[in-house]
Amino acid sequence: MSAHPRTFNGYAAFDNTGECKPWQFEPRPLGDEDVEIKVTHCGICGSDVHTLDSGWGPTPYPVKNLVVGDRVGVGAQAWACLNRDPNDHCRDCAGGEDAVCDQSVFIINAAYKDGSRQQGGFADFIRVDNNYAFKIPDALPSDAAAPLMCAGATVFTPLKQEGVKAGDRVGVIGIGGLGHIAIQFIRALGATPVAFSAAGSVDFLLLTADAKDMPYDLYLGLVRKRGTFIMVGLPLDQVKITPWFLVPRAVRVRGSAIGSIQDIKDMLEVAAKGNVRPIIEKLPMSEVNKGLD
Repeated sequence: MSAHPRTFNGYAAFDNTGECKPWQFEPRPLGDEDVEIKVTHCGICGSDVHTLDSGWGPTPYPVKNLVVGDRVGVGAQAWACLNRDPNDHCRDCAGGEDAVCDQSVFIINAAYKDGSRQQGGFADFIRVDNNYAFKIPDALPSDAAAPLMCAGATVFTPLKQEGVKAGDRVGVIGIGGLGHIAIQFIRALGATPVAFSAAGSVDFLLLTADAKDMPYDLYLGLVRKRGTFIMVGLPLDQVKITPWFLVPRAVRVRGSAIGSIQDIKDMLEVAAKGNVRPIIEKLPMSEVNKGLD
């Protein structure tokens, strides 16, 4: 555990222009189950951009963000109840699905029960529940690990949950930040990634894009009978699907976001062994706005 400075230095946005400015803040008191991490690398993900510019609705400012430091990684989540309170049973945490715990506290500007706030990773230090501080495997460089803590967990988790394996064909729509990592995980799991496909030819289709007016019926037509269509992107408009592409062909539609504690541990292990590496551009924290543009 790092030292305990009284004031942290970081960057935050204060309005929906999304411009991040230097600021200092008092961190949440270090709890009995918390750790303090000196930040060495931060990732930038789509949720940062949408939150900074209020694209997903009104944002409580200031906003800051995914971090790696001291060979320890922190993803999109800083806390979940994990059934600590015997009088408040959480079915999600009991089932190992802490990523969807109703009491979750996320890295981006979220509030704890006591009213204190999680101030994110655009700073020199961060404090999180020890369960959400993950040891980075020796084979995985810190700069590569930072994007994997969110983007990697987001695409790996549904692939793991669906049991993707050798012989499966997995289509990916949107070969950007999420998609190029998804392709690597698909290969690491022994399956075949597919960028272009004939109708009914993929077992799973992973949609990472979040554009408006996407042709969902066309996408569903690429999935084989009893296949699965997985959404990990969050488009800003309504999703319109014709039931005939689902019901007669028994196609499943599901969503997924981030990953549980175990999912992230498994993701890091597969990334290290399978040489999964995101394409990155490194900038000093003082140029955070350049990275966000």
